[in-house]
Amino acid sequence: MKLRFLGGAGEVGRSAVLVNDSLLLDYGMMTGNPPSFPVGSRDLDPEAVVVSHGHLDHAGTVPALLSGDARPPVHWTPPTYELAMTLARDTLKLHGGSYRCPFTENDVKRLTQVSTLHGYGEPFEAGGHEITFYDAGHIPGSAHVLVDDSGVQSTPGNRTQSDDGETRLLYTGDFHTDDQRVVPGTTARPDADVVLTESTYSDVSHEDRTTLEERFAESVRTTLWEGGSVVVPAFAIGRTQEMLLVCEAYDLPCYVDGMGKRVTRMLRQYPDYIRDPEALRRATSHARFVTGRDGQRRRIVDSGTVVVTTSGMLSGGPAMTYVPTIRSNPVNKITLTGYQVEGTPGRDLLDTGSAEIDGRVMPVAAQVESYDFSAHADREGLLGFLDEYRGSEVLVNHGDRCGAFAAELREDGFEASAPELGETVVV
Repeated sequence: MKLRFLGGAGEVGRSAVLVNDSLLLDYGMMTGNPPSFPVGSRDLDPEAVVVSHGHLDHAGTVPALLSGDARPPVHWTPPTYELAMTLARDTLKLHGGSYRCPFTENDVKRLTQVSTLHGYGEPFEAGGHEITFYDAGHIPGSAHVLVDDSGVQSTPGNRTQSDDGETRLLYTGDFHTDDQRVVPGTTARPDADVVLTESTYSDVSHEDRTTLEERFAESVRTTLWEGGSVVVPAFAIGRTQEMLLVCEAYDLPCYVDGMGKRVTRMLRQYPDYIRDPEALRRATSHARFVTGRDGQRRRIVDSGTVVVTTSGMLSGGPAMTYVPTIRSNPVNKITLTGYQVEGTPGRDLLDTGSAEIDGRVMPVAAQVESYDFSAHADREGLLGFLDEYRGSEVLVNHGDRCGAFAAELREDGFEASAPELGETVVV
């Protein structure tokens, strides 16, 4: 089996792996100004595409694969398809007509014509390989992708014939081994000869989730009691729903704003992919949905409440309406709920106490706190997951320290390596 790493190798973002020159696993983008996309895109002509989950760094560039004459089928779970379509439309709204957007509205429409939906544990054929999805415990619809080439046949025009024809590759995608409120942790450990694993938090130990929630709730209550407001920047997909569930569980008054409103409504249509659909229903009823008018936003944030809003890294969205409004009052609070990529306003705010807002760097007097509501496995989770694959070859990607983690795995007896961007590896 031949793997070509077009993105996600030694970095977090633009994940894309080409298997046997025909099967493409994920096709994401890396946020930035301008955003960046997988390498080698000009000569890319996959027979089929399989998408692990509906986050921008894994699914954000998929419509661009349909911009030419090719129409490769795209395979994903039902929530991943819905989320990817939401992301595509949002990307067009933000970057449509600019050089930053690699696809058009017509490409997005074509995507609806080539998409095929699959549930967990239902084998299907894609690009001459047998594929099976397993629940990855990351966000609703997220999947480990098992790629089996044992059934690949050498036929005219089929580029997927491998050297031995009997390799089982487990592409973990993003995963979490612990339960979150919105989804349960992964328990799937399918047999595999090769494991291509994410490593986002390979040097981090997450705080106990109950302790983290209680600390968050106590901090919010203190601010509300003092008459302040709390802005909770959160990713629209997964994190917004998690924070709404936390607010309902601890009886914290909250509003929800941004793309997370639409995503929350959509995910309720897929109860089989939610840990507790009734809890999400209660959380949705508990929250108040902002209509989007700036005048309403100012009244809300001045009223002493909690606002869960995109974007999670302060790189746009309604958060950039709320933050300027509350930034000058030290009683107010901004609670970041996830990883802040270097160079984003959220990371700058954490590191310097200032953030670029509307093109100007503004100091923030409001309190800034960071809570690790991560949807990724931490170091212990990664090692526990990989312990089931000690006899398998391990390839490390999707992280800032892939090489270091691979070296640590080798010291622990694994056959492990970290491919580089653009590299082709035969397994």
